[in-house]
Amino acid sequence: MKRFHVHVHVDDLVKSVAFYSKLFASEPARVEADYAKWMLDDPRVNFAISTRGAKPGLDHLGFQVDDASELEELKVRAQSADMSLLDEGATTCCYARSEKHWITDPQGIAWEHFHTLGNIPVFNEADKSVAAGACCAPAPGATKTEPTCCAPAGNDATASAGCTPTAESAAKPSCCGPKPSTTSSCC
Repeated sequence: MKRFHVHVHVDDLVKSVAFYSKLFASEPARVEADYAKWMLDDPRVNFAISTRGAKPGLDHLGFQVDDASELEELKVRAQSADMSLLDEGATTCCYARSEKHWITDPQGIAWEHFHTLGNIPVFNEADKSVAAGACCAPAPGATKTEPTCCAPAGNDATASAGCTPTAESAAKPSCCGPKPSTTSSCC
């Protein structure tokens, strides 16, 4: 069964956790220094907030699935609709190990399709040394051969999952690939 996913960037995690806990009449299922997540059953939604974005607001939408066959079904749908697909495969992000791919709608909103395989103690295993690391949704039009990943703002030494810093990225401390139209994190 699919669960709708929404990820929002916030300025103040403590205030936002208090607000959404009251709004949902539920405490978050997971809280970290930079991240919180509610796994609601009515409505069935994975609602996440983080302080990792460049500006507050919607980061991305998506569907979390319960098994690999549902994830494959979503991938086939995206491909049949001629959507540009960024297949991350097995990856770590948002304190979880997942299998995932990304698509971008005609308005430029990133959609994450993922199957969570387990929890991890860090935001992203590829970037354990940087507390503000991010994993990313693709920029509009990005493909697997054109990764669009965001590294921590102000950090030119490390990049997030799937990215290799380049000379170009050193000049753009918030990005390690082609400059995205919006920065993004995942989950």
